[in-house]
Amino acid sequence: MKAITTVLLMSLFVLSSCGQDKNEGKENGVQTISLEQTDGEFKQKTLTLKEGTYVFEIANKDVAHEVGFVLAPKGNTNEANHIKAAYVTEPVKTGSTSKTKEVTLKKGEYVYFCPLNPTPEYTLLVN
Repeated sequence: MKAITTVLLMSLFVLSSCGQDKNEGKENGVQTISLEQTDGEFKQKTLTLKEGTYVFEIANKDVAHEVGFVLAPKGNTNEANHIKAAYVTEPVKTGSTSKTKEVTLKKGEYVYFCPLNPTPEYTLLVN
């Protein structure tokens, strides 16, 4: 009986450990993508992600003013097509970070940029 109990406990431990490893780096299935802005550019020039739900964390690395974040479908970057949930929850001050709300991305091509710290449009590809 003791051997059966030991085997069951070990099995539960292994199963719970496997479940934790699967979600490593995610919180409730939501992955955080960290991006850094310097003067006039993002350090990360392209992103390739899988379909899913993400939060973007934007860092202001020594830009002397507040920065932001815009995500939009490629070719549709006018304000009406911005993915509003991808706006940072507050402008990002020098030396700080801010996050977006949860954003669910489907397969396709997107662009990200910052109009406050005029940056080029960078490609975000979702497979």
